[in-house]
Amino acid sequence: MALITVRAAAERLGVSYSTFKQWIYKGAVRSVRTSGGHHRIADSEIERLLAAQGRLPSLRRRPARAPGVLVALSGRNQLRGIVDEVRVEGLLAQVRLRIGDQRLTAVITRDAAEELKLKRGQAALAVVKATEVMIAREPA
Repeated sequence: MALITVRAAAERLGVSYSTFKQWIYKGAVRSVRTSGGHHRIADSEIERLLAAQGRLPSLRRRPARAPGVLVALSGRNQLRGIVDEVRVEGLLAQVRLRIGDQRLTAVITRDAAEELKLKRGQAALAVVKATEVMIAREPA
């Protein structure tokens, strides 16, 4: 769990330092205190606040892409989220994403889940096409 300063968290959310501190004091933001008494904010808390504002949490900065890796997708119904759970049984895998305060579950093939190397806590995309949901993940 990566922790950032209050000032960095405020910048990511586009609010002032003092506004963010007030949110902490009111209990609207969960923080961790250092031994010196300073507040630190978890990345997951920032993503929760972004989702609550209707803004999508960004996936980690993208490194150079390996050959053959997905670069773009024509589907526009993409939901960014965090992998909450991956259950693999037989030929299928059930993947549950946390998107803000919502949960989305998709059933994909075992091969696809293994190829994506999906793990709890990773950022991922749910791509919705008609009645199908596909899971995509950018390379680490």
